[in-house]
Amino acid sequence: MRWTYLDLITDLVKGERCVAIRNISWAEEVLHDHFDVDDAAGRRPIPVMPNTLVIEGAAQCAGVLTGHAHDFREKVLLAKIGKATFTGLSAGPGTTLRHTAVLDRIDASGAATVGTVELIDPHTGDVQPYAEIELMFSHIDQNRKGLAFPEHNFVFTDDFMDLLERSGYPVDPSIDPRRRA
Repeated sequence: MRWTYLDLITDLVKGERCVAIRNISWAEEVLHDHFDVDDAAGRRPIPVMPNTLVIEGAAQCAGVLTGHAHDFREKVLLAKIGKATFTGLSAGPGTTLRHTAVLDRIDASGAATVGTVELIDPHTGDVQPYAEIELMFSHIDQNRKGLAFPEHNFVFTDDFMDLLERSGYPVDPSIDPRRRA
């Protein structure tokens, strides 16, 4: 994966729930091309995080939850966005997004998750609902029907394993895809 849209995993309960945060910074290049167009006060437009990238962050959070359920032995790919509804708020520089993913179902072929995204105001600490997102994942090694994929786990890269370790969730060397032959 080229970009990681999570900064820290704050809660990870195997087979149940993953909570992660993303701090939005002025330094992100994507903000230079996306603006809030509903500025009734007549001020300059404020850069915002595009909702598609918010969905990507939610998918990464839910993907970590799904992969962790089977010790990252499966290659987990996003198969479907079942639902993504947004409240109409804007996530701009200085705000924090809190992604929460809950495992709804998991079996050999894949998993389904339900999740929420909350917007945390940096000045007040207020938490507001921002999005509800339902996602489905495929365990592609079980679903490939003759297609050839690389043997190594190209989904859970070093970046994701490092994110887990930086967040205080040590990865067992026996299940760490970075250390598999």
